[in-house]
Amino acid sequence: MSGRTVVRGGLVVTAAEETHADVLVEDGRIAALAASGTPAAEAFTAERTIDATGRYVLPGGVDGHTHMEMPFGGTRSADTFETGTRAAAWGGTTTVVDFAVQSVGRSLREGLDAWHAKAEGNCAIDYGFHMIVSDVRPDTLREMDRLVEEGVTSFKQFMAYPGVLYSDDGQILRAMQRAAGNGGLIMMHAENGIAIDVLAEQALARGETAPRHHGEVRKALLEAEATHRAIQLARVAGAPLYVVHVSAREAVAELVAARDLGLPVFGETCPQYLFLSTDDLARPDFEGAKYVCSTPLRPREHQAALWRGLRTNDLQVVSTDHCPFCFAGQKELGRGDFTRIPNGLPGVENRMDLLHQAVVEGHLSRRRWIEIACAAPARMFGLYPRKGTIAPGSDADLVVYDPHTTQVLSAATHHMDVDYSAYEGRTVTGQVETVLSRGEPVIERRDYVGRAGHGVFLPRSTCQYLN
Repeated sequence: MSGRTVVRGGLVVTAAEETHADVLVEDGRIAALAASGTPAAEAFTAERTIDATGRYVLPGGVDGHTHMEMPFGGTRSADTFETGTRAAAWGGTTTVVDFAVQSVGRSLREGLDAWHAKAEGNCAIDYGFHMIVSDVRPDTLREMDRLVEEGVTSFKQFMAYPGVLYSDDGQILRAMQRAAGNGGLIMMHAENGIAIDVLAEQALARGETAPRHHGEVRKALLEAEATHRAIQLARVAGAPLYVVHVSAREAVAELVAARDLGLPVFGETCPQYLFLSTDDLARPDFEGAKYVCSTPLRPREHQAALWRGLRTNDLQVVSTDHCPFCFAGQKELGRGDFTRIPNGLPGVENRMDLLHQAVVEGHLSRRRWIEIACAAPARMFGLYPRKGTIAPGSDADLVVYDPHTTQVLSAATHHMDVDYSAYEGRTVTGQVETVLSRGEPVIERRDYVGRAGHGVFLPRSTCQYLN
């Protein structure tokens, strides 16, 4: 029985089904499931038993979009791989896929090695990497092939941030053509950064310096235009496309139109766009700086299109784009100039709970919750069925979740290494109770029992929606 655990009496919820079942874990994997109370389940023997009566048993969450220790605007995001993955576990996420960054003039390998060095030995949960491609050159394209072979199978490009991360249409097309050949997936930050910079310069010249102007210059139409352009470039290249952090209803409409044509185009949104709005960006006394991210928060009327896209599968994934900057000393860099506010919000700890609240409020079904938070990101990024489900042979990444308790989200109680919560004071129903990562407890009855270095790097296959 060495290394065996049985989780008894819970409602096992996956993207495919819900069933009252006991789960047997052996040597870090799911060994078997059996309906609770049956002779098959009662025959499960183990050295450790977890009572999940009255609880859900969920697959560990897969957050396909995080930025730990991310350099931005002369500073870096506040969470390290140690603090960020620990906070993720507290929120029921057991896998993150972070972004390694290629600097202009440098190789993909150099950027990837730098991120391996940051993460290795420091993560409480398992992790993978996407590769940000900032400098498309012939040698960069050849490197893309090699990265796919070693399990870094997705590449992010930016239509925003000219002079830093920006790629022009020709560079994007070349990378998409390469991805079409090697099986990689291009992820796109779709905003017209050239036009946004013009509008930002004009706003500052008018003396419009407050955080709310960040959202006003990053117009929804410029997100939609870039989304449309990215889709057409992907069509020309014959490549699949994954659009990150979709926030505007006009951008959703572009994805819907492409998918109605049968194109391999996918979309992600984030909790901040579902639960926050420009009302937060407009908070007085520079408080709105806490809510500066890109794409920006939109007026509340955009939220209905995002929820509808999640229900109709025109948006497949909810990730966090977790990129936290402290208000004191980091967000404050932009006092007097909204363009200097570091872009990003904390959220890796809150995603599963906020999406459960969406279940409580009727926006999503339980199975759809698990689909968009666990199974779909695992499939999208080549980790399924090792991650994202509860099935024999899958990693024993399990969350015992209390769907009835209430909690108040607050910086005073969260575990992210940032001095504010984007959801301060919000009451949600549901809370993580126990978390296993590959069969090992990380959270045990609301106590952290994990360790830095438990998490391992995950080489990934190519996007499983395309097989």
